[in-house]
Amino acid sequence: MADIAHTVHVALGDRAYDILIGDSLLDDAGIILAERFPDRRYGIITDDNVAQAQLPRLIASLDAAGLSHTEIVLPAGESTKSWAFVGQAVEGILAARLERGDLIIALGGGVIGDLAGFAASIARRGMDFIQMPTSLLAQVDSSVGGKTGINSPHGKNLIGAFHQPRLVLADLSTLDTLSARQFAAGYAEVVKYGLIDDEEFFFWLEANQAEIFAGGPARGEAIARCCAHKARVVIEDEKELGVRALLNLGHTFGHALEKDTGYSDRLLHGEGVAIGMVLAHGFSARLGLAPSQDTGRIVAHLQKSGLPTTLSNIPGTLGSTETLMAAIAQDKKVSRGALTFILTRGIGQAFIEKNVDGTAVAAYLNEVR
Repeated sequence: MADIAHTVHVALGDRAYDILIGDSLLDDAGIILAERFPDRRYGIITDDNVAQAQLPRLIASLDAAGLSHTEIVLPAGESTKSWAFVGQAVEGILAARLERGDLIIALGGGVIGDLAGFAASIARRGMDFIQMPTSLLAQVDSSVGGKTGINSPHGKNLIGAFHQPRLVLADLSTLDTLSARQFAAGYAEVVKYGLIDDEEFFFWLEANQAEIFAGGPARGEAIARCCAHKARVVIEDEKELGVRALLNLGHTFGHALEKDTGYSDRLLHGEGVAIGMVLAHGFSARLGLAPSQDTGRIVAHLQKSGLPTTLSNIPGTLGSTETLMAAIAQDKKVSRGALTFILTRGIGQAFIEKNVDGTAVAAYLNEVR
């Protein structure tokens, strides 16, 4: 049996679930699933990259446990988060004659986790699903909390549903197949948890960054701490009516940059978040809310981790400030046209600020371009 190094419980009453974190969990997924969800069939949704690297391990495990399964393989990349491919996933579920009581497995990074969870939420008017995240970003953030969805030409993640998984199975060994760029992009979401309200965690990351990137014990500990943090927030505010919005630190700027770059490899999600967190801290400092030296400390840590920190780090030409502001105006936190940003008073001191002056944001963007 694989070694489960950490278990994080998400206490949501009758929708509670566990996050299992450890090495080689995919190889024992069949045993785990047969014990927890007996007499089910499984529909695996993945992408063509993960299908080569990780899907054979999962299939072998399910076969060894005598579990019936079907596979739906979609193209890799952010552009897959669209109506066309969520439709393809749902039709694949129906074509396989999977029933409402069967389970969907999301095997992949954040794109597949978001899309497969959304497909599960609408197939047969709602099916249960399991997250098996294979990227660092997905293991620490997107696989936990039940946010599912796809992108729209109007903006990122504007179509979707809250649909909690029944289990999250985070196999640390899958991270060894990530490129350095993909791992660094996921690490931006790790740093985010320290910047929100856990200054001690940020300092711990500064001290343990090398071991996390090298795959030592600190990697599993960092992932567990991030999951525990997110679990606490989700339990308090599942539908993002209040404090859960803090988890979007850096995302308002980041999502606008992703839209401007066409959800392409020019800018990965975590890279957009890294730049967005720097912009959020810099804007807060410009407003006199946060010390400017904190921004410098954050920039230094992100750069050491191989992440972009400025708009000029993005390849190609960005759209105008007006174009970026139009994307920001479509952010999910906008309320009756008023801009809401996650700002900060320093490292570990993020807060929700409503009615942010768009003119001030535009002036700041012009200043840092």
